[in-house]
Amino acid sequence: MSKKESEIFLGGGNNMSMKSSRLVSTYQTLYLTTPEKGTISMNIKIEADFDTIPEEYQEVFMNMISVKYLNRVSFGDNPFSQCLPAPKKRWWQIWKN
Repeated sequence: MSKKESEIFLGGGNNMSMKSSRLVSTYQTLYLTTPEKGTISMNIKIEADFDTIPEEYQEVFMNMISVKYLNRVSFGDNPFSQCLPAPKKRWWQIWKN
């Protein structure tokens, strides 16, 4: 097993497997307003285990989650971002790679 997983032997043929995880949760509330009953709300929780993906792609997945479920993005415009925007080119460099 990897260093993030361990197996505990309890004796008598009983074992317990444990695995570390990094859970990321996002919450959203939907509201429905009706003439008879007023406003009814529903809370939504979306949870993802970031331990299942390589660390180099976690920021990209975090941006994908925030765009899809929260309509927010901070791709490359915050000081902690490791994602770099594409380099800007002058008008005469458009045909260069």
